[in-house]
Amino acid sequence: MTFLVNGRSFDDEPEPGQCLRTFLRSLGHFGVKKGCDAGDCGACTVWLDGDPVHSCITPAFRADGHEVTTIEGLGSPGDLHPMQRQFRDAPGFQCGFCTAGMIMTSAALTETQKDDLPRALKGNLCRCTGYRAIEDAVRGVTGVETAAPGKAVGTSVGAPAADDVVTGRAEFTMDTRLEGMLHLKVLHSPHAHARIVSIDQTAALAVPGVRRVYTWQDVPRKRFTTAIHTDHLVDPDDTLILDNTVRFVGQRVVAVLADTVGAAEEGCRRVVVDYDVMPAVFDPEEAMAEGAPQLHGAQDPFVRDPVHNILVEIHAHIGDVDAGFADADVIHEGTYSSPRVQHAHLETHGSIAWMEDGRLNVRTSSQSPSIAKTKLAHLFALRPDQLRVFCKRVGGGFGGKQEVISEDLVALATLDTGRPVCFEYTREEEFTTASPRHPMTLTVKLGAKADGTLTAFQVRNVSNTGAYGNHGGETLYAGGAAVMIYRCPNKKYDAFAVYTNTVPSGALRGYGMTQPAFAVESAMDELARALHLDPLELRRRNIVRPGDPLVALHDGPDDVMFTEDGLAKCIDLVDTAMARTAHEPSPGPDWLVGAGVASSLHETAPPTEHISEAWITLGDDLVYELAVGTVEFGEGTSTAHVQIAANQLGTTPERIRLVQSDTDRTGFDTGAFASAGLFVAGNAVLRAANAVRDRILEFAAAHTGVHVVMCSMDDDGVVCGEQRVSLADLVALARARGIRFTAARKGYGSPRSVTSNTQGFRIAVHRVTGEIRILYSVQATDAGEVVNPAQVRGQVDGGVAQGIGFALTENHQIDASGVMVNPNLRNYRIPTYADVPRTDVLLVASSDSVGPMRAKGMAECCINPVAAALANALHDATGVRYRALPLTPERIFSRLNEASPVSTAAGSKGTP
Repeated sequence: MTFLVNGRSFDDEPEPGQCLRTFLRSLGHFGVKKGCDAGDCGACTVWLDGDPVHSCITPAFRADGHEVTTIEGLGSPGDLHPMQRQFRDAPGFQCGFCTAGMIMTSAALTETQKDDLPRALKGNLCRCTGYRAIEDAVRGVTGVETAAPGKAVGTSVGAPAADDVVTGRAEFTMDTRLEGMLHLKVLHSPHAHARIVSIDQTAALAVPGVRRVYTWQDVPRKRFTTAIHTDHLVDPDDTLILDNTVRFVGQRVVAVLADTVGAAEEGCRRVVVDYDVMPAVFDPEEAMAEGAPQLHGAQDPFVRDPVHNILVEIHAHIGDVDAGFADADVIHEGTYSSPRVQHAHLETHGSIAWMEDGRLNVRTSSQSPSIAKTKLAHLFALRPDQLRVFCKRVGGGFGGKQEVISEDLVALATLDTGRPVCFEYTREEEFTTASPRHPMTLTVKLGAKADGTLTAFQVRNVSNTGAYGNHGGETLYAGGAAVMIYRCPNKKYDAFAVYTNTVPSGALRGYGMTQPAFAVESAMDELARALHLDPLELRRRNIVRPGDPLVALHDGPDDVMFTEDGLAKCIDLVDTAMARTAHEPSPGPDWLVGAGVASSLHETAPPTEHISEAWITLGDDLVYELAVGTVEFGEGTSTAHVQIAANQLGTTPERIRLVQSDTDRTGFDTGAFASAGLFVAGNAVLRAANAVRDRILEFAAAHTGVHVVMCSMDDDGVVCGEQRVSLADLVALARARGIRFTAARKGYGSPRSVTSNTQGFRIAVHRVTGEIRILYSVQATDAGEVVNPAQVRGQVDGGVAQGIGFALTENHQIDASGVMVNPNLRNYRIPTYADVPRTDVLLVASSDSVGPMRAKGMAECCINPVAAALANALHDATGVRYRALPLTPERIFSRLNEASPVSTAAGSKGTP
């Protein structure tokens, strides 16, 4: 066979049944990505004789005698195709993993197709951007700006890796080939709860190419938590690399190592496991009941109550809620539930390990290589100098990669064999074995006076942590922030993180706040209607203001600085925007129209210790090298860090060379999660940049004899009074004296501040089908002093899109045996281009007392109010209150003829 790829002829023969995607990657065309291997996401899109195709479902042999074009052949960094240039300049990407496929589809569109982008882009998914930026890119709208020297902060500069992303040259985790690399695959448990009686490896080891079969007897018997935090004690050490007890369908049972992926998969199929199946429990309320099956016995010291499967329980109160309810004129009580939700980042989990100079190297898709290194060193008794962990560009995370769930097995196999080992999750494994959002059921009880003043605020939260407790306790505590947003003298919070025989839950954007925000903001809306008050007015009367204590679970001191009235400003901006668009017409007579709002507060760093170190050095080439451990996976911290450094050093982003996320080349960094990438690592970068600047200015002052206060940075020089000295001369003079212009500084997650958001929707609901159409979407956000306006808008767009999926379409469904029934993108249904409206993103004029450059991290918090705002709009349209997510058409239709359940009059006491 002869293949013409990007104008070059190949005579390589594909394997029988091989798809075009894997064949092209074997030829070194790594711009062709794997997102699904089912034709659902479009990340693998290439041209076949000029027509875009999904290469993951195109047999490789069909390209014989035809011309294949990949993203690398469309254009190069020095010679971009117009569509590549448009995606760079919009910018039309965040993590960039879907970008190659998105560009290949977009570059082939006719003008007629561009007039119907919802249809034209239906085969390409993006989890990061919310599609607004992609639409701008396709239409040639430019958002990227050029920063003047020392003026980078506040400018929408482009990402440092932009040219590499749009040309497919940006390296993601799996974009490499190592000589002699072996492949690892996992056999997963078919049972929700069972003991392993025996494992017969004989048939598996007989498969040609199979090298090893690892069972629970072949791994270190060390308990650990897969969750990533600096303080590992906040999460329970309840997990083993491989265990002889399985507690959910999908848990690892055996790992097979082979020469090829196919051989490893066949080896897994031939392993014979004898199970002793035990009773299972899937509902957390049932799991807490007397006589329920116990997942973790009394020997586990981390379980609060093993008899009732309770990992953590919280009982906190302020004041006297009973007295508060007695004093209320109106009482509302409701129970709200939200389902398990998957991150669906298009790059699946994966790691590659190899030995080099006697050291273990692990290249991984992680949000924290520093802590992954710490865990691996613990598991395999390695000294820190025996181990390197690093990331290239990571294809989305959203908290899903705040776990160590692929690194341990490749480390095990490489240490055993001395060979390079690769382990890459399938899309089905992402759904069935990676850690989704915690399902939560919250009962909210509110009491208020007739004027809307809250008198009592009570919440009961039951969180399903799944089979293991990674993040179970921390997300439970984080949910207390939903109680913090409103002033009330009497508060009570009872919460339980409960083990069940389901996939372990984990961290997902919003981190324990999204589910309580849905419940509390829905309840506030219901209370407002019972009081005959405008929902925004009820919020205005009760939100916390600067000077108020941020009281949630206790009334003791904390490290949160609350100095800006950002939430009130957010509410006012959304109120104005909603009023301005209130009279837009309905889609037709069969549509019911309604509006809804919701708000949230979010702390700008986690309460657990968060640390980051930044190093900056001025090189002989007059480029500043900035080394920081924070990973880039679409949250935009790389761009912000470069901007902060350039701003303080009086130069442009082009003269900052970024080194990141490599434990050999950067300092410790807790990780890019909980908005700490900007807030903590950004402060480290700011301090390091200031230190290098001060050293340069002091040296220049001494050289010129001018007082240092008269000296300032000037791009590639220093102005001292009336003199200007070039950096080249200063570097040469310093080098002759043995001086280097370099500095290292640390940032810490304390003190912290808060950011706030208000979301508004106007929707139409079809009275026959239950379909929801979003007519208008607006979010106001308090991001402090904005470092990069385009990036902030992009993060809000992406957060709103994810929130829409959480509210309307996504549901990780399991059957009566604990088996997930929709483990693919097609049936799970993350939002597509057609599902996501353009959102008006309104930036509050504010500042911050402790953030870098007075900025706040806000990529996480923007998802929190979305579901509640949609639920409130749905009630406004239909008169029916829906308290369980997702708000699917069939669920809406089934209740459309019900009478409104909210009718408690002000001055009366009842439960609407």
